[in-house]
Amino acid sequence: MIAATGSESSYFERVGVGRFAPTRHVGGAWAADEQHFSPLGGLIVHEIERARQGRPDLLIGRITFDILGRIAFEEFDIRVETVRPGRTIELVQATATIGGRATVTARAWLLTAEDTGSVAGGEPDPLPDPESLTPWPLTSVWSGGYIASLDTRPVGVPQPGRTTAWVSSPLDLVAGEQVSPLASYVALVDTANGIAVRQEPTKWMFPNLDLTIHLYRQPEGSWTGLDTSVTFGRTGQGLTSTVLHDIHGPVGHAEQILTVRPQPEP
Repeated sequence: MIAATGSESSYFERVGVGRFAPTRHVGGAWAADEQHFSPLGGLIVHEIERARQGRPDLLIGRITFDILGRIAFEEFDIRVETVRPGRTIELVQATATIGGRATVTARAWLLTAEDTGSVAGGEPDPLPDPESLTPWPLTSVWSGGYIASLDTRPVGVPQPGRTTAWVSSPLDLVAGEQVSPLASYVALVDTANGIAVRQEPTKWMFPNLDLTIHLYRQPEGSWTGLDTSVTFGRTGQGLTSTVLHDIHGPVGHAEQILTVRPQPEP
């Protein structure tokens, strides 16, 4: 394992072309020697956007991340390629590789930007202003550097399997780099699986194997709003479903499939 970098103000540092080192702020919630996936998801969006700088007319409408295994706390590489080029629609794939093994893959559909304001509608009600809410120390439920970096503001009292909360972070995604509002926003979305736990993490494991985000509007601002429900099935599968919000209102949906299992006996 490679030690984390010493940065106090970011989640990652770029150490080469497409190569990154995690800082202590990406420490995982399930194990101290793993990275939390959430910041890595935002970093992958950042790298997709950097690779697509020549097409600012295309916006990410859907991105699916598949977590192929343990995200070790080591330096890693991200490679981006275009799977399906097009004038108005493109499909892009990104792969994060750790220790020579593909660890996270992502596929993003990019759609041309059009003015459809005259027909827009159908979205749910917005959430209360996060600045009006009381902070909730999520470290009371989870450990790890990533969780400790968050400012979490619940809307009402968190319930098992049902919580609505705003999440923000004072940290940069990548040290010394300008990052888009979308990348910063996505870097916090995976937190959804941790705000509405149905069972105590010390007794049950329920990590997500994926994260799919659908957007009908590009998020703005420094807050990620998560209106989250968690369902456990009877055969070891679970589902975390979230209506996504920014400071102006709802922007889309996120889904995470869970593997549910009891924690091993000590």
